[in-house]
Amino acid sequence: MSTTVKYVERDLKVVGTRPLRPDGVDKVTGRARYGADYNLPGQLVGLVLRSPHAHARIKSIDVTAAEKLPGVKAVVTRDDFPDMPVEYAAAGELTINFRDVTRNMMAREKVLYDGHPVAAVAATSESIARKALKLMKVEYEVLGHVIDVRDAMKADAPVLHEDQFTVGVEPKPTKPSNVAKRLVFGCGDIEAGFKKADLVIEREFNTKPVHQGYIEPQACLANYTEDGQVELWTASQGHFTLRAQCAKVLAIEVSKIRVIPTELGGGFGGKNNIYNEPLAIALSRKSNRPVKMVMTRGEVFRATGPTSGAQVKVKMGCTKDGRIVAGEAELNYQAGAFAGSSVPMASMCTFTRYDLENVRVVGHDITVNRPKVAAYRAPGAPIAVFAVETIIDEMAEKLGLDPIDMRLKNAAKEGTQTYYGPKLGAIGYIDTLKKAKEHPHLTAPLGPNQGRGIATGFWFNIGNETSTTLNVNEDGTVTLMIGTIDVAGGSRAAFAQMVAEELGIPYDKVRPVVGDTSALGFNFVTAGSRGTFATGMAAVICARQAIDKLRERAAAAWKVPVDGVIWENGFAKPASSNVGDFEPMSIAQIAKTAGRTGGTIAGHAEINAQGAGPGFGTHIVDVEVDRQTGAVKILRYTVIQDTGKAIHPAYVEGQFQGGAVQGIGWALNEEYIYNKDGRLENPGFLDYRVPVASDVPMIDTVIVEVPNPNHPYGVRGIGEVPIIPPMAAIANAIYDAVGIRMQEQPMSPPKILKALETAAKH
Repeated sequence: MSTTVKYVERDLKVVGTRPLRPDGVDKVTGRARYGADYNLPGQLVGLVLRSPHAHARIKSIDVTAAEKLPGVKAVVTRDDFPDMPVEYAAAGELTINFRDVTRNMMAREKVLYDGHPVAAVAATSESIARKALKLMKVEYEVLGHVIDVRDAMKADAPVLHEDQFTVGVEPKPTKPSNVAKRLVFGCGDIEAGFKKADLVIEREFNTKPVHQGYIEPQACLANYTEDGQVELWTASQGHFTLRAQCAKVLAIEVSKIRVIPTELGGGFGGKNNIYNEPLAIALSRKSNRPVKMVMTRGEVFRATGPTSGAQVKVKMGCTKDGRIVAGEAELNYQAGAFAGSSVPMASMCTFTRYDLENVRVVGHDITVNRPKVAAYRAPGAPIAVFAVETIIDEMAEKLGLDPIDMRLKNAAKEGTQTYYGPKLGAIGYIDTLKKAKEHPHLTAPLGPNQGRGIATGFWFNIGNETSTTLNVNEDGTVTLMIGTIDVAGGSRAAFAQMVAEELGIPYDKVRPVVGDTSALGFNFVTAGSRGTFATGMAAVICARQAIDKLRERAAAAWKVPVDGVIWENGFAKPASSNVGDFEPMSIAQIAKTAGRTGGTIAGHAEINAQGAGPGFGTHIVDVEVDRQTGAVKILRYTVIQDTGKAIHPAYVEGQFQGGAVQGIGWALNEEYIYNKDGRLENPGFLDYRVPVASDVPMIDTVIVEVPNPNHPYGVRGIGEVPIIPPMAAIANAIYDAVGIRMQEQPMSPPKILKALETAAKH
């Protein structure tokens, strides 16, 4: 059943404060256990043989020599896994096709990217496992490959999948193509809109895939028992969805797989999918021993999903007073080796910050010889917004308008009809723009070769299936069992705050625990900024159920109707003097005698949370460009965002800052670099340049609170929006500093220098 719980404004005591996080001590002392920290007696080491080719047909695989090596206990190849039919399922924000999933976890007919798994081994030591990999003989027929999305769309491009025909075009194609799907969103009359325009700007932008950059590589430990039961410890963003995927590709009943989540060392969307987990289970099943598999950093880069790279073409028209009358975009997004890029989400976010009558967005999902993409924090949106927000900045300049005023003139508001479907409810986009306009950052002086840029972002947010349990302990404390992974850190604190607020007890009396897949009903993956919204709603429902039971127990003790008992500040009290003169009863007092008054006191919620409020934000950034080297230095950064309600303001600020830092890296340095043979040349943090502390300033934050009416505490997801504006804001700041419009990412020193040299010639 779909569920919403309406917002009611009230005075708050715990929500909105900044208590210590419940998992903080374990993490700073090193006691917290991540995926690679789990071990079982007799466990084996699992390693993967990976393709050295970007595209090749597998003619034969011979693993007999590896199997005979002393210490090798199991080897698996494509022959150990059943083939899957075409069947789709949600995995975070992106959709997966199980036929592709089984081919991504272990190559079948062909290898499709450098790093594609071909075989896996389990041995008594890592050194033996590595020797076994060297003994495996794979005969390849090397094929032509394609890396760039623009090349992949050409008629003469090497085709990855002979059975892939473009969906969404008429007449239906008769030739296979790398374009897996075409989709169209829109409203109004785009041609009529452009006829009204006094100014039309059309530009092309190109971006490269970037990795989520989590510090913890993927790690798992699988134990397949003699009676066919599976225990799996893994670092994942969604242990329930991972269980479902493993059960499907291994043809094992879901109930026979128990997934125990570990602490997560970062994910940002990159740990929604299965990689080594089914291989570890298969090796454990074959060897009758536990199998542990931990990726190297090189494997993480070569074989797990980055986000899409893309070619984006945007055309926008406006009147001379700055009113945007038409917006058109073509989004060509890389999916990696298998279909399923972030183009649907990007299409929905391209223009949605603005109230536009005439919109057309065409998206293409395109396969290339790269790792299959995964979600990355607002999947696809930063790329499309890079284009749109840069053009809006150019429009404002040509019209002589303030860039914030131009956005205010066109800003989406409550009641705006989106071009992808729903009308917007209560939102704080205009509030973020107004806060930006009055912020002291906007008027701070700038020096030579320094510039300031503005950009904004939107994300729709989701809810979905969520299950929680709240148990009142005999001493009056509360255990909250949740099934959503704490991805970014702090969500457990937020859940405890909401429960403490509901029950009227101190925050430290609530113990949030992430349960395994046997402890709760199904929980959707932690993605799409759903965690605090959906699990917070479920936790509140649990707490309110528990309060009803606490009132019932107090009523039974006092021998009065339950309607005569109210709950206030952690105590059951008579509703009025007419009920009787009873001393208030605390949770601890009621719980102490629960065994005599009806048994355990608990609350449960199994919901499909709906009504996730969309998020909006505005960013301001100052940069300095070194004309001699092309290096861009970030001088100052301010994030202003509508949170609905900041349950724990410190962790909200951390989300804002983290998204901005990731966006800065995306804008300036990060990219996958392939050689002519399609092999990745920078599979490590030494050559794949993520920001470090010296690259970024202290990031200022402004929390705007426009409550989401469909959540008991007004929560709207916040994790996606902060990564969307940085690329565009930095591009606009670079233009303000040195007068060049950057339309390619990363805006690295060589590209800045080239643009400066080109500008100097004209």
